[in-house]
Amino acid sequence: MDLQDTSVSIHPYLKISDENLEAFKAIAEDFIETTRGEMGCLYYGWSFINNKAFCREGYINADAVLAHLSNVEDLLERMRKLAEITQFEVHGPAQELLKLKSVLEKFNPEFFILEGGFRN
Repeated sequence: MDLQDTSVSIHPYLKISDENLEAFKAIAEDFIETTRGEMGCLYYGWSFINNKAFCREGYINADAVLAHLSNVEDLLERMRKLAEITQFEVHGPAQELLKLKSVLEKFNPEFFILEGGFRN
């Protein structure tokens, strides 16, 4: 199937201890402010339920994901000291996911290949 959509979405789920929750939420705000100016970011935000967090993020393509990862590298290291990644999904077309596999392997991701659909 020929896909016109090159967008990639990342879906990290995290577990945070009680003593780290407020510090984690502060870093989540730093992530938002740092990511806000990225040209290739389609959307970005954090959702919480109790001590679980989810980062909702989408990018125009894998190159935009790579630019984002470079931009937030220090924040990622700080975040990983406060929370455990319990699930990490990456969704997008196969050709875009191939560009991300080696870079994201430290997060132990599952790659979901987009096989059909549309984007307005």
